[in-house]
Formats: sequence, C-alpha cells, structure tokens
Amino acid sequence: MKTKIYRIGQIVPSSNVTMETEIPAMLQARQLLRPERFCFHSSRMRMKTVSKDELASMDEQSDRCALELSDARVDVIGYACLVAIMAMGRGYHRRSQERLHRCTAANDAAAPVITSAGALVDGLKVMGAKRIVLIAPYVRALTDLVVDYIAAEGIEVMDHVALEIPNNLDVAAHDPARLPAIAAGLNYEDADAIVLSACVQMPSLPVVPQVEAMTGKPVLTAAIATTYAMLRAMDLEAIAPGAGALLSGAY
Repeated sequence: MKTKIYRIGQIVPSSNVTMETEIPAMLQARQLLRPERFCFHSSRMRMKTVSKDELASMDEQSDRCALELSDARVDVIGYACLVAIMAMGRGYHRRSQERLHRCTAANDAAAPVITSAGALVDGLKVMGAKRIVLIAPYVRALTDLVVDYIAAEGIEVMDHVALEIPNNLDVAAHDPARLPAIAAGLNYEDADAIVLSACVQMPSLPVVPQVEAMTGKPVLTAAIATTYAMLRAMDLEAIAPGAGALLSGAY
C-alpha cells in the first residue's frame, strides 16, 4: 500500500524563518515513529516589524495566502503568527479560521485552518492548564494584548516576560539556549504549564525537554501547539518525540 503524503500549508509572515523549520522538524521526527509522511508549502504575508499597525496590515493578506495554498490542495493550513491574531481583539482566531476556511472552500479545495493563536489556547485547555507563565519576544504593549487574550479564554497568566524585540528577524535570532535561564526566573511553582515561546518566530524547540526536566512542569510553545492542532485536524495521532508534553502521546 502506498504511504499517504500529507500536504502541510502555512501562512507565514515574510520575515518569519522559524515556522518552516520547527514544524517540519517535529513532523519529520514523528516519521521515525509512525508511517505517515509530510511535505510543506507556504504562502507569505509582508511583515518586517512587530507593531500593531503592521500586524493588522499583514493580516489583510491572509485571505490571498489561504487561496494560494488551496490551489495546492493542502490537507491543512496553519496561520503562523500568534500576535497578529491576538492583536486583532479577543476571540479573533475563531473568525479568522472560519473566514480562511471559506476561502479554501470557495476554491473547491476545503481545508481545515489552524491559527497558532487558537492552537495555543486550545492546547493549554487540552492539557488542563488553568494557570500558566509565559515568555514572549514582543514589546510590552503587544505582550499585554497576548496576556489579555489568553485570560479572556479562561486561562490565568500568573507571570510573564516581555523580551521587547521589535524586529522580527531579531526575534528569530534569539538564542533558544537563553530560554531556560529566563524560564527559571518566572514564578512557575503554582503554574500548570509553562509557555516557553508565545511566538512561532522565537526558536524554542531544542530546549523544551531541558526546561521540562528543570522545572518539573509541562512545557508548551506556539509551534508545538500548532503542530498538535494540525495533526488532530488531519485525524492523525498527535505525537512527536522531543516536543514536550502535548505531543508526548498523553493527549
């Protein structure tokens, strides 16, 4: 029997260089355990500076990207910018996902659409995490919007860090080896989970197991949550080695 190859579509900010590395890394690691195979396809939205105005302008391009990806008949689409969604107002991920799905359906290529914002919120709920701490690369005003968005979904953000990096390429250049020390400075003792990167552009995957071992807490990132949501949307087992609790197979 021929092995099915699943087509993964991603709507990516033009300056994002992480989402097309971390998500493939997790799904390729999964191929060591399960028979399904994956290929990856992206469409890009212009964005260089992580500011509210530029994020809103970028989001307007997402319909075009969904349409382009549907031309490739992808099996799932991931919108790879958490803060762009959360900066648009509480609950916006639901409206975005529904609208972009309609774009694919109108092209006779209906595909489920995942946003990293919605995936993070949903992933935390799957894990039963009601109180969290998080690290975000954004300037403080945008980080405050992220904290408010998550709180509006019924999850308390007990402590957080805003790294205040406005340039998106600088976010990608942030060394993940710095994250364990930053996480150690959070008041995570009473938290149910640690969001090590509330941003799909800030690399974090290599140190997720280290932070889980160091803190004794389950660790989630926006990219891990997106991968989980994509697999579930395709009716595949949500498992990938080295990608934290959510992709351990426990959920």
